[in-house]
Amino acid sequence: MRIKMCSIHVKDPAEAFKFYTEVLGFEELVAMPEYFLYIVKSPEEGQGTGLLLEPSDNPLGEAYMKGVYDAGMPTIVFGVPDVQAEYERLVARGVKFTAEPQPDPSGILSAVFDDGCGNLVQLHQD
Repeated sequence: MRIKMCSIHVKDPAEAFKFYTEVLGFEELVAMPEYFLYIVKSPEEGQGTGLLLEPSDNPLGEAYMKGVYDAGMPTIVFGVPDVQAEYERLVARGVKFTAEPQPDPSGILSAVFDDGCGNLVQLHQD
């Protein structure tokens, strides 16, 4: 058994798709604008896990997204081989981080950024 797909709620799936592909570097898995359906995947994983950019157009999804964001909690964690290098690459592309990369309690480097779509996202060094 493996994870086929997971999702995060976003304010606007089309704008999130643009950010996740053009800025972060994910690849299109599915893009069906007529259904407001956008799924991205890592370019490093072939047919790996899909990330559904879920519209937060129902009260439960919207409340969850706002509550997690307001609490300062990352919605999802992405693994990268070099957090510092990824931080510098994304800052150069205009991504806003909550702070510079720092070691977490286990000593592993991590950083959190705002995806501009309603979520905080953590980068975690592999």
